[in-house]
Amino acid sequence: MAAARRSWWPLCSRRLAHTEPSVEPSPPPASLYPPVVASLTAKSQAAKLRRRERFFQEIHDAPSVEEKLRLYGKRQRLKYVVYPQTWALGADRWYQHFTKTAFVQGLPAEAEGDSRGDGLDLAPLRSLLCDVLLQEHFYQRKRRPFLFRDSSQGPAPFLTHLVPALTSHLASLNPVFASYSAIDFQPEVNFHWMRDETVVRYGHRKGRVDPLRFQIDDKPHCQIRISKQLPEFVPLDYIAPGEIPVVNVLPDKLPLFKRQYDNKIFIGSKVADPHTYGHTQFHLIPDRLKRERLLKLKLADQVEVPCRANGIASLFAWTGAQAMYQGFWSEADVTRPFVSQAVITDGRYFAFFCYQLNTLALTVEADKNNHRRNICWGTESQPLYEAIEGNDVRGFNDEVLLQLVKFLLRRPKEL
Repeated sequence: MAAARRSWWPLCSRRLAHTEPSVEPSPPPASLYPPVVASLTAKSQAAKLRRRERFFQEIHDAPSVEEKLRLYGKRQRLKYVVYPQTWALGADRWYQHFTKTAFVQGLPAEAEGDSRGDGLDLAPLRSLLCDVLLQEHFYQRKRRPFLFRDSSQGPAPFLTHLVPALTSHLASLNPVFASYSAIDFQPEVNFHWMRDETVVRYGHRKGRVDPLRFQIDDKPHCQIRISKQLPEFVPLDYIAPGEIPVVNVLPDKLPLFKRQYDNKIFIGSKVADPHTYGHTQFHLIPDRLKRERLLKLKLADQVEVPCRANGIASLFAWTGAQAMYQGFWSEADVTRPFVSQAVITDGRYFAFFCYQLNTLALTVEADKNNHRRNICWGTESQPLYEAIEGNDVRGFNDEVLLQLVKFLLRRPKEL
């Protein structure tokens, strides 16, 4: 018996080779039950993420731009109303933070060195501008205006008649004004966006983390819209010199106030309008923000702040609305820059601004790995003339007129 066990032991311990071909394992059967996902009505973090992803997907799948804008603005919460023309001290630095805009002193080379305006004869344009200025200042009989209503009698009519006169005179040099543009007077420009986060302090949503919502309701004196886009000043990923101010307190300290009403995005015309790109806006500084009043209040360091704040906020709202008319938004960032210009004046002093929108991804989640920044170029206010004596404009500044002409001569690459 012992000899028999010893003879079988090598056979039991030897590993036998398998000579048949191996059979691939069959795939697991399809699940009979739906996947387990977070509830849409729960208060958990997973449920919040699922609701947000579902909302974003609805906007992505929208069949038209009108439907996308409706879905984007249908969720109403309390939001900060940003006024482009504000008398808050240092408002330009706050607006840079809200819009992720880097401010660069001076104008870009493309806007300042346009060769089409260098050899232009300024004598007819100077005569035209002086005629419009004298018409509103000297020949028109006016009553004494109400308090802080001086601009409604002189500067406002002057700007109203100046813009159509210049565009019609320059139509032979810029074909945009012949058949590819439209001028709006007192239009509405609206834009809604989200930036930073805060904790809800009151109400049934107390303790939840919400983004800070902002709304700009702008009303420029007039604006020029075109059917094709202006060329970019710098590449899309260009990093402008200087840092964007970081504000670590709530906008209430500026102060800004919260309101709840319809979230509106509007460039001054509907989506179906063929002129959906911006060329130049013209803004009139209110009497409360004029430099003479600020100097009288011993606020010499705040003389240029209202112009910078107005240029940053107004052009951001206008270019942002143009980008959203093309289907871009915070979760589908722009793939090309959007460019517009602005002229801000009180009737005598003129400031020029250029804006390039490089990103709409301003929410906390979208801005994590976003190195793009919006850029605003601007100049300090310069006087167009020194004084008006009788029937003569004394000390006329040709540099301001030339820069205004160069702004109006910019045109798309296709033309």
